[in-house]
Amino acid sequence: MLKILNRYLSLKFLIAIFMVFLLFCFLILLIDFIELLRRASKANDIPIHKVFGIALLRVPSFAELTLPFAVLLGTIGAFLMLGRSSELIIIRASGVSVWRFMLPPLFVALALGLFASFIYNPLAAYAKAESERAYAAVFGQNKSVLRAANNQIWFRQDGSDGPSVMNAEAVANHGHSLIGVSVLQYSKNNEFIERIDASRADLEETVWVLKDAWISRLEQQPKYYKNYLLSTYLTPTQISDSMGSVESVSFWALPNYIEIANKAGLPATRYKIQYQLLLSKPFLLAIMVLIAATCALRTFRLGRVQTMIIIGMCIGFGFFIFAETSRQFGLAEKVTPELAAWVPLFAWSFVVLTVLLYQEDG
Repeated sequence: MLKILNRYLSLKFLIAIFMVFLLFCFLILLIDFIELLRRASKANDIPIHKVFGIALLRVPSFAELTLPFAVLLGTIGAFLMLGRSSELIIIRASGVSVWRFMLPPLFVALALGLFASFIYNPLAAYAKAESERAYAAVFGQNKSVLRAANNQIWFRQDGSDGPSVMNAEAVANHGHSLIGVSVLQYSKNNEFIERIDASRADLEETVWVLKDAWISRLEQQPKYYKNYLLSTYLTPTQISDSMGSVESVSFWALPNYIEIANKAGLPATRYKIQYQLLLSKPFLLAIMVLIAATCALRTFRLGRVQTMIIIGMCIGFGFFIFAETSRQFGLAEKVTPELAAWVPLFAWSFVVLTVLLYQEDG
């Protein structure tokens, strides 16, 4: 009998969460598509189907951020539907404790978390990487999917021709492509040789291939080259680690990125935090179920359904503010990535379990 009940409740919660998640996906697609159309209106001859394709590719990555909210709202909705149909009252009257019928939604949350980290995230990362390539190709050098804090990318690199300082307005393809590039090239004796301005730079083996490049040298007229080669000792992996979008790196690729970045002496903090956040996602979703339970289970005895729903949403947002603050401390290297990802979960789980024990057992 309990097995049938568990399957029934699990299906109820799964359907509710899935419906909320689909609603979030639709809203994200609509809002992002409108924003891309606004940007496309400032350019010429950008087909609408390409704009829609970019928006569609970006949906999985953006929607991944809303999954905890979908679990929170879906669980609250499932509890409300069970209460409205009196199923929850019948289940509790039959002697099933609150801790017993909390197992199905917790199992669903943990399963969704594992699926989200191990399967959904790699697919979303691939779609995000493709969207960055498409974005750079469609909107050109004036727009960027990934920007630094000052809207510019600056870095120093070395090659067989000597060191150089590179500046780019946009990054795509994990940093393998730069848009709107300016280069100051120096000799091995650190003497200035030339300035290069190019519409695009693509990283290949041992060289940057600069497209539509103008070469300016002292006391010489600028020269135009369709393709111009700039030597580099950077590898594709190193440039990905230093400039790639963390959302476009899948869960399974993160450990390798972190290892290579550490060996190369490149910063890998954001990748470490992302890895820990993905590892902790099943527990994060389980906490969303517990938060929903603290707000929804007593509404059928005490009334005030709308008030309790609002309280539940506020508690959920409060948790995310706390978690985001912890993540920023991690990015600033004030705490370790492990603490940044896991401390909010342990702290909030202690709070919601205490509230549940007080509500149900006095």
